[in-house]
Amino acid sequence: MKLDVLAFGAHPDDVEMSCGGTLAKLVSEGRKVGIIDLTRGELGSRGTAEIRDKESEHAAHILGVHVRENLCFRDGFFLEDEVHLYKVIEIIRKYQPEIVLCNAIIDRHPDHGKGARLVRNALFMSGLIKVETVYQDMKQENWRPKRFFHYIQDHNLMPDFVIDISDFYAQKMASVGAHKSQFYDPNSTEPKTYISTPDFWDFFQSRAHNTGHIIGAKYGEGFMAETPLKVVDLMNLV
Repeated sequence: MKLDVLAFGAHPDDVEMSCGGTLAKLVSEGRKVGIIDLTRGELGSRGTAEIRDKESEHAAHILGVHVRENLCFRDGFFLEDEVHLYKVIEIIRKYQPEIVLCNAIIDRHPDHGKGARLVRNALFMSGLIKVETVYQDMKQENWRPKRFFHYIQDHNLMPDFVIDISDFYAQKMASVGAHKSQFYDPNSTEPKTYISTPDFWDFFQSRAHNTGHIIGAKYGEGFMAETPLKVVDLMNLV
């Protein structure tokens, strides 16, 4: 299946937290959308890889995305090397997205920046004819998406552009809530973590509100571009 947009996340809740509203909006517009998780988040202090697999499936159903795959890289220990690059190149060529979204290039969790660099490098190499990959015993065609953007995560970075997700905020929050093992639950007996406190949940919700405020919307999601955006008609920005 060829996709319009493919979102990569180092962990099974990165995409929902950072661009879930944008993906839900794209699906509502008839776009083909997919999610690729690099790891199963097995090093997380709460939950298990098996629990997180089920939560990811539920979240994907809520967002309505067309595909979701997990590359099963080692959480915390995956590398920016040839083996991992080829796996990401293979998945890019499999789905041939026009746009790719990926982790923040700089963030609190080292896997986020590492995942962003891995995907960015794979996007370039996926377009090289002499980089050969095979999927289901068939040689893949080279493919390079037209654009890629970094979503914003924990660090308070200034976005290059903001998507109005006001009409999809509830859907985004439901998809994040599907990862219930990771977030605040007063009845949970699992260890307390950075993201499992009520304060983090308040911060997370206020982030969407504050980002939307930048563009005069109720809720928004911000993105960063490594190269300038092309604008053909200035009036399209009105």
